[in-house]
Amino acid sequence: MDLKIITATPNDVADIVKIEQACFATPWTEQGIRESIENENTRLYLALVDGSAAGYIGVQIFSGEGYVTNVATLPEYRRKGVAKALIERTLQNEMELLTLEVRESNFAAISLYSKLGFERVGVRPHFYRNPVENALLMTIKLFEQSE
Repeated sequence: MDLKIITATPNDVADIVKIEQACFATPWTEQGIRESIENENTRLYLALVDGSAAGYIGVQIFSGEGYVTNVATLPEYRRKGVAKALIERTLQNEMELLTLEVRESNFAAISLYSKLGFERVGVRPHFYRNPVENALLMTIKLFEQSE
């Protein structure tokens, strides 16, 4: 399996839309994805497996703090290192910390995030829809601020 992580461009919007529709009950729109790619504070990375889009991650970075907007891997590529590679690429950005939300029932993702060094820091009640579910808030500190 040849896994490559690239920075998404407007040419990748259709692939990201396909991933969104396959993975989420309420997917982002094509316009929303395009706006994210064009936003200077947002990075989208696309995972290619043997040249085909397999997953993506979005992260917003403001004042040294990163926030993961979405992580999605097509079902046929799950548990093959795609999400891990996407997160590891995201961690290469210059940030002091990175935060994300994850469904309480998504044990596979929680396990992955924990193995990568994320810690549970809170709960967002009723954060998700379709179905309604709490989100665990997880953060990883990358660099300590000097005083």
